[in-house]
Amino acid sequence: MTRPHVLLSVAVSLDGHIDDRGTERFPLSNAEDFDHVDRLRAESDAILAGAETLRRDNARLLVYSDERRAQRTAEGKPEFPLRATVTKSGDLDPELRFWHCGGARVVYTKSATTTVDHLAETKTFSEFSEILDDLGARGVRKLMVEGGTSIHTAFLRAGLADEIRVAVAPMLIGQATAPRFVNPAEFPGGPARRFHLEDVTKVGDVAVLRYFPKVTSAARD
Repeated sequence: MTRPHVLLSVAVSLDGHIDDRGTERFPLSNAEDFDHVDRLRAESDAILAGAETLRRDNARLLVYSDERRAQRTAEGKPEFPLRATVTKSGDLDPELRFWHCGGARVVYTKSATTTVDHLAETKTFSEFSEILDDLGARGVRKLMVEGGTSIHTAFLRAGLADEIRVAVAPMLIGQATAPRFVNPAEFPGGPARRFHLEDVTKVGDVAVLRYFPKVTSAARD
C-alpha cells in the first residue's frame, strides 16, 4: 500500500506564532499567499485539519477557485478534495461549516462514537500512521495538512511529514501563550538534524519556505 505524500502547510509570525489569543481568527497571510494555498489544495487529493482548527476557525477546507475546481473535474477528479479531520473525543459541533459544504468528509477519531456520525464517515485510529494507511487505501496520493499545533506536532514527531510549507508573515504577535507551529516534543534526530531547504519564494510581503524533513541538508547539498 502506498501512503500519500504529506505536505504540512502553516503560516507563522516572525516570532513563531500561528495565531494570537483572540476569539477571532487572526490573518497572518496575504491575498497572494491565500491564492497559492488554494492552488495547493486543488492539487491535493485530501486536506486534513484537527478538530480544534475546525472549532476555532470554523474552517471549511475548500478549493475556492471556480477555475481550479473545473480543472479537477476535467481531470476526472472530484470537484473538491476529500476533507478529513482528527478528534480524540469525537465531540464536534454538527453546525460547523465543515459539514455543510464541499464534497466527501471523513473523521478519524479515538472515540467509539462521535457527535457527527450522521454527517461524515468515521474511522477509529491509534497512531497517525494508520490515518495515512487508510488514506492511501482510498487512493489519496497527496495529503495537505493545515494544522493545528497538535496535528503538526504529531506528524513531525512520528516522522510522517514529507514536506513543510512555512509562510512567514512580517509581524510579531508578542504573546507568550499564543499558539505556535508545534508543541515541545522529541522529534526524530533532535535539534542536530537539519532539514533540506528546497526553496524560498517572496509572495507579496510574505516569505514562503519549503523544507523536506526526510532529507538532511548534507544529503542534498
